[in-house]
Amino acid sequence: MVESVFESLEPLLPRVRKPVQYVGGERNAGTKPWESVPVHWALCYPDAYEVGLPNQGLMILYEVLNERPDALAERTYAVWPDLAALMREHGVPQFTVDGHRPVGAFDVLGVSFATELGYTNLLSILDLAGIPLRAADRTTEHPLVLAGGHAAFNPEPVADFVDLVALGDGEEVVGDITDVVKAAQTEGLDRRETLERLAAVPGVYVPGLYEVTYGDDGTIAAVTPTSPAAPDRVHKRTTSDLDDWPYPKKPLVPMAETVHERMSVEIFRGCTRGCRFCQAGMITRPVRERSPQGVGEMVEQGLKSSGYHEVGLLSLSSADHSGIGEIAKGLADRYEGTGTGLSLPSTRVDAFNVTLAEELTRSGRRSGLTFAPEGGSERLRKVINKMVSEEELIATVSTAYEHGWRQVKLYFMCGLPTETDEDVLQIASMAHEVIRAGRKAAGRGDVRATVSIGAFVPKPHTPFQWAGQTAPEVVDARLRKLREAINSDRSLGRNIGLRYHDGQPSLVEGLLSRGDRRIGRVIERAWREGQQFDGWSEYFSFERWVAAAASELPDQGVDLAWFTTRERGEHEVLPWDHLDSGLDRGWLWDDWQDALAAEEQDDCRWTPCFDCGVCPTMGTEIQIGPHQVIQPGRPSLPITPVEHRTSTPVRNPAFATTATTATTATTATAAGRAE
Repeated sequence: MVESVFESLEPLLPRVRKPVQYVGGERNAGTKPWESVPVHWALCYPDAYEVGLPNQGLMILYEVLNERPDALAERTYAVWPDLAALMREHGVPQFTVDGHRPVGAFDVLGVSFATELGYTNLLSILDLAGIPLRAADRTTEHPLVLAGGHAAFNPEPVADFVDLVALGDGEEVVGDITDVVKAAQTEGLDRRETLERLAAVPGVYVPGLYEVTYGDDGTIAAVTPTSPAAPDRVHKRTTSDLDDWPYPKKPLVPMAETVHERMSVEIFRGCTRGCRFCQAGMITRPVRERSPQGVGEMVEQGLKSSGYHEVGLLSLSSADHSGIGEIAKGLADRYEGTGTGLSLPSTRVDAFNVTLAEELTRSGRRSGLTFAPEGGSERLRKVINKMVSEEELIATVSTAYEHGWRQVKLYFMCGLPTETDEDVLQIASMAHEVIRAGRKAAGRGDVRATVSIGAFVPKPHTPFQWAGQTAPEVVDARLRKLREAINSDRSLGRNIGLRYHDGQPSLVEGLLSRGDRRIGRVIERAWREGQQFDGWSEYFSFERWVAAAASELPDQGVDLAWFTTRERGEHEVLPWDHLDSGLDRGWLWDDWQDALAAEEQDDCRWTPCFDCGVCPTMGTEIQIGPHQVIQPGRPSLPITPVEHRTSTPVRNPAFATTATTATTATTATAAGRAE
């Protein structure tokens, strides 16, 4: 029997900010009796409750595991420093918000990394839970620490701290892991034997069963399995038919304010647009669409079970769903007059359709539109394979302004490969032209545009994995010049907002994203010096990270610049080369060369295969929604109108269509959280 720690925790809560985030009891949450199941999971999002609770991936796994009769899953999030200090003072361990059970008592601690900036929080969570930081120091009495999520596609910087890693989609692999853990309990296996058994599960990587050797020049010489149970190469898991996995069926409704206040449905997974900077688009291939009928059924059930009045249709580029028109019209017809708002939290300039937008805003007010050209000049957009012309952008925003929108947001990146000052300054020219066109289309002068800039971070498993990262001082200098250029025309500049973040946090993210096992010492040093919550500006310290790197790396023959601003060669062994996202390494290199030559790549969803390697490697293929006919002649969406509301207040009814790039809309970016 594992007892709740709430009796010890409760007296501390009046002394901290936002205590409600620690009490649990959310709608659609629940607990099982501990003794009723053999396998116990603690699912962790290593950031604050307000960021972690809306995370779609964690919510899906929570339901999938709790539906099993042999497992339970509870949730835990990073606690803020004020509560962490009190917990240490009073001996209260890291706890779950569902049953307030100590995390150290669970069989598996599954940690979802949407960004590398959660690594220091992992160490805080382990420390508060009483779990040894290093996997080598743990025994059968400690949970197996599992890493997953997009950042887990290069887990080497945290290889010393995790026992195993799940690559790719998690719906099926968590069940396989549960089976192995249950069998290990029955057979009395020790920790090493259990890990070797887990290493045989497709999609599971056990870092402790591999040895990394280095050359005299500091590069990796080889990554070699040390156990016959460990494969030479670990392949990601891919969930094929999303209609078979209609999760979450009952979305969690938070007790405290969170970054997203809506019920969400993932309408498809994967992206073949080929944006070279976008790790999410690369590692989630191939495209797998949920059928329009499946979307409609999930929306209907989710709204009934949650009480939300806004639905987000999620994907990396939601308007690219081949049935998006049918989906939008069906949902708009069904929920017209009910106060239910519908949103596309991600789309593209060349996929935006005002008719579609009008369907989605029938029940709510218009809010700002967000588009992401990413690069300021057409040459740079060819380099990154984001083929949006300035003419297309101007035509799109003009149409939006003409149809009643008054605000647009334009998202760009600074520090992209081959970028020059002039490329960045062209952002100002584009923003000026947007205001001119908007005033003309709207017939009024109060239209606005916000230019939002993020610093580029090269990511593993993308064509830019070999690129040198731009130094922070260069990024900051270009952004200062951009501000001056925007304000050079006061009549236009006063209608343009500029939001950006300096390049220092991005350099640290670059260190963590492309680092190898030697970076583990840097992470631990930074954490021991007080570093945590790196995605929040009030806690981030660039100086602390630089000092940690300077302390831990020189005796290994490398330094901070070696991992960040240095360009890699074609044949250098990269830390993640033994982890297979499905993409052919030779194809990625060729695409990198095409980028340097400013040559474009087509979207293979609508053109012949260009042999990136995913479909044959994964034994799968692109899945287009309309081909998934369940019953001929049956409507693909429930089209019977629901009862109209007449007086119920609308919760977040606004339509918003944004163009996120490297992350899904369910995950707040570090930049967004730090604002």
